[in-house]
Parts: sequence; structure tokens; C-alpha cells
Amino acid sequence: MARFDVVVVGLGATGSAALYQLARRGFHVAGIERFLPGHSQGSSHGETRIIRLGYFEHPSYVPLLRRSYQLWRELEADSGRKLMRITGILEIGMPVGPLVSGTLAAARQHDLPHEILDGAETMRRFPAFRIPRDFAGVLQPDGGFVAAETTVETLVELAGAAKAEIRTGVRVLSIAQEGQGVRIGTSDGDIEARCAVVAAGPWVMDLLPDLRAPLRATRELMAWFKPRDPAPFAPGHLPVFILESRHGMHYGFPMSPAGTVKIAKHHHRDETIYPDDPRRPVSELDETLIRSAIESHIPAANGPLAAAKTCVYTMTPDHDFIVDRLPGAPNVIVASPCSGHGFKFAPVMGEILADLATEGGTGHDISRFRLSRFS
Repeated sequence: MARFDVVVVGLGATGSAALYQLARRGFHVAGIERFLPGHSQGSSHGETRIIRLGYFEHPSYVPLLRRSYQLWRELEADSGRKLMRITGILEIGMPVGPLVSGTLAAARQHDLPHEILDGAETMRRFPAFRIPRDFAGVLQPDGGFVAAETTVETLVELAGAAKAEIRTGVRVLSIAQEGQGVRIGTSDGDIEARCAVVAAGPWVMDLLPDLRAPLRATRELMAWFKPRDPAPFAPGHLPVFILESRHGMHYGFPMSPAGTVKIAKHHHRDETIYPDDPRRPVSELDETLIRSAIESHIPAANGPLAAAKTCVYTMTPDHDFIVDRLPGAPNVIVASPCSGHGFKFAPVMGEILADLATEGGTGHDISRFRLSRFS
């Protein structure tokens, strides 16, 4: 039977980052993935993910983000690949709404550079938008985006180069603590390890039936449009953006080299799914939930739908992450930095999980992510 120091279950953004950190530290590690790295069945695909420092979700995330930015740059240096692009970020909405007020609270608490624009100035500087004059825009220079599939593939390649064993196309069937170690049952035989890191996205609920956390998986949609007027979306003319309006919260990116603009609705339909169910095709209603905001507020983007993809959010009730040891099985570490905003944290989450698996603790403050909050 194969034996390792640590086994990482799931090689999406979080799991692949943990595997890379463990391997580069010299530990005997294995990563198990039921699909292929960069696959489209989970939460780590779709070309791009936004990265930002001012964090409307809660100011306590900002120190983790600062470290994550450092690690993104180290990852680029280690791989020789450009994975992060800084465009700035524009967050638009009512001044008293969660997006603008939350971003400003984080920016002020952590002394982050930012500008506050009224509605008229927002539209003058960024003519892609048509917004009410009582809206405000918060412009931060540090925002941008990271490559999704390319990042996962890069992390797995670097982990392999550092002697990690990578098993793809293998299903994990069971995870159980035995004595001072863990036994992982797989479709390719059993594995033993001192510790397991379970970063399996929505499948964590199946793999850890004793996990007493109210998690659910939701179906999300990402869409790419051919803009009616490409000029306002050209790189250098538009930052990444988040827009909160009567249509919900939408986010988007500058125009891609293919001439499309990616725009999606955050928490698309809040529709609970089972991750192994066949993915329902994109419907007219799906498109309408995105296009309604485009018609009202981003009219220059309101051209033909060029492509659409589904992905999965693994949601907690409070939208905060889970990073903790499984109660009753301290050698099993649960990693669910998800709820639709986790990808940007992948490098620092990899560092945290490697710390927990090999040192027993971490210098990062992860108290907000404990499972005990659900007790």
C-alpha cells in the first residue's frame, strides 16, 4: 500500500496550490483528482477570475489577500508564466449598498488606495457604463484578474516537478482517520498518509459524511458577449468591474484577445444542485439574468452571446470559507475556500494548508473559517 506524508484530495485551485506548497517544502505528497487538472466540472475554470484587495465581503480578508498577491508573483516567477494582470477594479452601486459600503470599509480600515467617483464621473471616465447619477464608483488600482485553468495546470506541473505524485482519473471513495494517520480508499486502491487535505469542492459533502456543515452546491453561469461597440472595453480603457443594481450583482472583464467581454451574475439563480447531476444546458432565462443588467447599465456590451459555461459554487450560509480540521478526525483537514469568491486566495490557501498539515498550525488568521461556527 502506498504511504505518504500528506495526500491532497481534489486538484482545483486550492488543492493544487496546497500540493505545490507541500512538494516544494520537500514532503512526500500525492494529489488525487477524479478528472483532469483545469476541468470544467467544478469551480476552477472559465478563463479568468477577479482579484482585488478592497474586500466588500469583510475587511478581515485583506491581510490574506496581501499575502496572496505576493505568492501570485512568486508563482509567476517560479513558472515563467504571466498569471495575474493588474487592470484596476471599479465597483459600482448605491453608496449605502453592500458592495460600495463594504469595499470602502475594507479600504479605509487597511489604508488601501482608492478613489470615490460619483455617477456622472464614473460614466465620463468609463463610457461603457450607463448608471443612475446617485450611484457611486470605487476605483482601486490593485484589482485585476488571474488566469483560471492555466493557474491550476501550472500549480500541478510545478508540484510534479517537485516530486509530488499526481493521480488523475481516480475517484476517492472513502476518507477515514486510523490511529495517528488517515486511510484513503480510491478506485485505484487504498492509500495511507499522516494527513489528508480535502479540497474537493462540492464533492466534499459526499467524501466527508461526518462533516456537520450546512454546505450546498449552486449552479452558476459565465457568459461571453460580442460587444456592439468594442472601444470602451479595450484593455487599458476598462478595469475589471463589479456592478450592484436592481438586477443583482454582476461582474465583468476587459475585452479578451478573442474580442469578447465576459460578464456574469454573482449567485446566478441561487439554485441548489447535486454536483454529479448532468449539467442543464444554458437557457433563455439564464441569458436574460445576465443580459438584463447589460441592457440597463452596459449597453455597448449588448451584442450576441458568443459562449456560455456553467460552474459550481460551494456555499456556506454566511458565505465565509471553511478551513479547519474535521471534528473527531484531526488528521483530516477540510478546505472549502469557496462561496463564489475563493479563487484569488489559492496561493495563500495553499500555504495555510501546508502549514496545518505539517506544522500543526499557521501564522495566518483563519479563525473566521472554523467549523465550530455552525455548532
